[in-house]
Amino acid sequence: MAEQWLERVRENGWLWDSPPGQPAGEARSCLILAHGAGAPMDSPFMNSMARQLAQLGVEVLRFEFDYMAQRRLDGGKRPPNPQARLLEKWREVYALVRTQVSGTLAIGGKSMGGRMASLLADELGADALVCLGYPFYAAGKPEKPRVAHLAELRTRSLIIQGERDALGNRATVEGYGLSGEIEVYWLPAADHDLKPLKSSGFSHEDHLLTAADRIAAFL
Repeated sequence: MAEQWLERVRENGWLWDSPPGQPAGEARSCLILAHGAGAPMDSPFMNSMARQLAQLGVEVLRFEFDYMAQRRLDGGKRPPNPQARLLEKWREVYALVRTQVSGTLAIGGKSMGGRMASLLADELGADALVCLGYPFYAAGKPEKPRVAHLAELRTRSLIIQGERDALGNRATVEGYGLSGEIEVYWLPAADHDLKPLKSSGFSHEDHLLTAADRIAAFL
């Protein structure tokens, strides 16, 4: 089954990161990760996160939304697909992966990818939700938060957020009435990409390792 599944992954153009020495689909847990609006599934951020999680025993499947996959083919920059199409892509990917993963299956992603996953987590019946740098509001528009659905979320959720994230800083987010199923884990002095100020004493790699450790423990 592992060989057939990996062939299916390659056919779809996805990336699958498995724990060392473990057959595909047999890890204790799997996380489907979607990319953010402007960076592909194999960005340095996504590569590092997937690698660290695999080392910690979590399988990671990475996929791209249609606009990013097309951009990879022809190099032209495109805006994200309409939300309805982004959500439909999530449904397609989840349905296929669910047939191959016997353990915990979580969904999530970086920024926009995580936000789209959060809109579907309850509908899909995902075991957990993991968001990396959640876009609580658009840049410069904290007066228009995107949190209505987060107040009613029933899925166990972990949001890894930088304290100075321009799309959701700590002072603002702590004023929201989020569901009791949501844990927000704050990284000191970090921005939307979880990168800290140099003066903080932390490195970007430090924060990515901390994030991976927290996600693995959560799952």
